[in-house]
Amino acid sequence: MPYPRQLPATGTCRCGRVHLRITKPAMLSMACHCHGCQKMTGSAFSLSLAMPADGVEVIEGELVRGGLQGEHSHLYCAFCKSWVMTRPAGLDWLVNLRPSVLDPHEDFVPFIETCTAARLPWASTPAKHSYAGFPAMEEYQPLVEAFAAETAGA
Repeated sequence: MPYPRQLPATGTCRCGRVHLRITKPAMLSMACHCHGCQKMTGSAFSLSLAMPADGVEVIEGELVRGGLQGEHSHLYCAFCKSWVMTRPAGLDWLVNLRPSVLDPHEDFVPFIETCTAARLPWASTPAKHSYAGFPAMEEYQPLVEAFAAETAGA
């Protein structure tokens, strides 16, 4: 079964003012160990679901841009400042959704982990594929296909 397990799925930010509806399955699940994600989460890594942008809808509340004001748009709840998603620059068809906003999210497992060169020595994930940096662009399609095959039977 794909992730999220049932569609449509719903989710909220921490305070509940932002409500989301997810209508398409994730393409890939990830953990990122980069220093930026460590600082933005206050933790060892960030978690993401690569989602088709047209499958993620904000149905209530307001998202504002926050985090590093660079090329990517990190979007947060305007009230509680929960990190909800990122819109990567130049990839208008994609959003990286934080799986912790989904209700429920306990069955989330990262399929790949990135930026392991910056991984804290004690931090580990069950990801099946690890990269010191990021995968090369040509590696993403086989990863997406492998993730789809694996989650289809879950």
